[in-house]
Amino acid sequence: MTVDDSPVRRRRGPSMADVARLAGVSGQTVSRVANGRHNVDAATRDRVLAAMREVGYRPNGAARALRNGRFRSIGVIVFELSSFGNTRTLDAVATAATASGYAVHLMPVLDATQAALTGAFDRLGEQAVDGVIILIEAHQLDEAEVMLPDGLPVVVVDSDAEFDYPVVDTDQAQGARIATEHLLDLGHKTVWHLGGPATSVAASRRLASWRKTLQDRGCPVPPVLMGDWSTESGYDAGREIAANPDVTAVFVANDQMALGLLHALHEHGREVPGDISVVGFDDKEEAAHFWPPLTTVRQFFSEVGRRSVDALISQIQAGEHHHQPVSVDTKLIVRASSGPPRK
Repeated sequence: MTVDDSPVRRRRGPSMADVARLAGVSGQTVSRVANGRHNVDAATRDRVLAAMREVGYRPNGAARALRNGRFRSIGVIVFELSSFGNTRTLDAVATAATASGYAVHLMPVLDATQAALTGAFDRLGEQAVDGVIILIEAHQLDEAEVMLPDGLPVVVVDSDAEFDYPVVDTDQAQGARIATEHLLDLGHKTVWHLGGPATSVAASRRLASWRKTLQDRGCPVPPVLMGDWSTESGYDAGREIAANPDVTAVFVANDQMALGLLHALHEHGREVPGDISVVGFDDKEEAAHFWPPLTTVRQFFSEVGRRSVDALISQIQAGEHHHQPVSVDTKLIVRASSGPPRK
C-alpha cells in the first residue's frame, strides 16, 4: 500500500477578477460595487451584480470590515441564560440589533467573575465585534476587581457597579414602591416580602425599596422571606406564610415565586385576596391566567433591550463612550389577587 503524501490543493473559489472578466469591467469597478460605493452607474452595477451571481462570487465581509473599521456585529455576554428576565431582555436585544442591521454573537458565561468576563471578551474579539452588551444580573459584576476592556464600546444591563459605561435597567426601586404602596393603600397595616436570591442586583433593589416604603409610611417592617426565583421556593415560603395569621398582604419579588405562593395558600385554605393579598413582579404572559389572576409589576424588557442597543450603537458611531445610566419605568397591573383586608 502506498500513501500519497502530496499536498491537497484546495479548489480556488470565484474571484473578483473572474467577475471583472465576465462583466467586462475593471477589478476596481467590481471592488466599488462589492463595497457598496455609489460612484458606479446603475447599468454597470447591475452587470457586475449579475456576473457575481453567475460565477458565485460573494464579497468578503470580514475583509471589508477591516478596511472600514466596522463589522456590523455586537457581542452579548450573558450569565444565567435560563433566567426569565435575561431571556426576555436577550430577545429584545437581538430584535433591536437586527432592526439596526447588526448581527449578534451570544457568549454565555458560567460564572460572573473577572476570569469569565476576560475569557468572554477574548473570544468575542476573535469574532470581530464592534461592541458588547453585558447581561449579568449578579452582584459579582459589581466587585472592585472586575475590569472592562479599554477601547471597546460596552453597555451593562442591570448592575450597581460604577462603570464608565452606560448602565441600562428597569427602575426596580420604583416597581417595588408602587407594589407596596398599592397594598398599603388598600388598607393593609403592613406588607410582607418574599425576596429573590441575595446574589441578584434586582432582588436587592426591590427588597430595599419595599423596606424604605414601609418605613416612609410608618409601617412595621416584617422579617424577609428569601427565595431563589423558583416556583418551589415560593411554595415553601407560602406554607410558612399560610401558617401565620398576622400576614394579610405579600409583595413577591417575581411572578414565578408568586405562583408557588398561591398554590401553598390554596392548599392551606387561605383565600386570595380575602385572607391574603398577593402582588408579584415581572408580568409574565401567564400571570393573567394564574388563579386568581395576579396583580403584578410589569417590566418592559423590550424597552430595556432597545435602549441598550441604542446606547451601544451611539458609542460605536461616535467612537467614544459616556457614563450615562438609563432607567426604564415599570407599571402596576392590577388584577384579582389583591384587595382590601378582611374586616
